Amino acid sequence: MTVAEELGAFFEALLFIAERPLTTGEMAQLAGVPPVQAEGALATLAEDLADDGRGLRLQRHDDAWQLVTAPEVGARLAAYAAREEARLSPAALEALAVVAYRQPCTRGDVDRVRGVDSDYVIRSLLHRRLIAEIGRRDTPGRPALFATTFTFLERFGLTSLDDLPALSSDAAAATAAATLTDAAAEPADEHPSDAG
Repeated sequence: MTVAEELGAFFEALLFIAERPLTTGEMAQLAGVPPVQAEGALATLAEDLADDGRGLRLQRHDDAWQLVTAPEVGARLAAYAAREEARLSPAALEALAVVAYRQPCTRGDVDRVRGVDSDYVIRSLLHRRLIAEIGRRDTPGRPALFATTFTFLERFGLTSLDDLPALSSDAAAATAAATLTDAAAEPADEHPSDAG
């Protein structure tokens, strides 16, 4: 086994046992190699997993990496996944789409696009780890900012956010209209309730 193959095997095993995505820098430090060498080994590993038709893929989100199941085996894994987690409601899918396309965004941003209160569905998406709080907006009240997670990418068979389909013209217009209202202060619970 060459040095490059050993490094790739180490990264594959490391990502398999890791409980969270790991950055290139973390893996380089653990392997005792420069980040540039780690980046090359990770890219080679990603290609090898895809080219060999294996059941795993290497997924990158910003500078973090993790092993995920291959989309090609998704249909066969669906029965197992269905047992593990209930389906998302239409309201939850709608809110998740808003977060995915507008991230980072606040609950108020989601409310404005959907036209209803999204508190319950946001909590549901957080609980399912499809979105995560990534910070606070620097506006009055400092509302939480949300973005999608690796779990979102994995569940929807995406390798990165670049794989999201393009918005339809109607959806793009609704998002643009909501963006224009983002400068206004968030109203305090004036939205209709959503059973989501």
